[in-house]
Amino acid sequence: MSAIKDMKSYKAGDGTNWGVDVQLPSSSSVLVVFHHPDGRTARKDRYAWLNWQGAEANNAASSVSLDKVRASLDDATIRALFTRSMIIGAGKGPAFSPA
Repeated sequence: MSAIKDMKSYKAGDGTNWGVDVQLPSSSSVLVVFHHPDGRTARKDRYAWLNWQGAEANNAASSVSLDKVRASLDDATIRALFTRSMIIGAGKGPAFSPA
């Protein structure tokens, strides 16, 4: 996905509306990326791994469908993923304040 407006959204406690995307599927996990709305830098984006529990997890040769994962992400799951997410950027400065 390319634009935040086309992604699922998550509104954090501070009022920030994050775009939620899934990437890098394997048989048992996907990378969930929280895109910061200012869009000027990816350094404010966050990520978390989602362990997939579907049938694909039992077959190392398969890959989970990103559309299937997107459809399964409910508000509670997204909130839990965001809570344990980590910032993508590394370094110091105002871009690295807690979400």
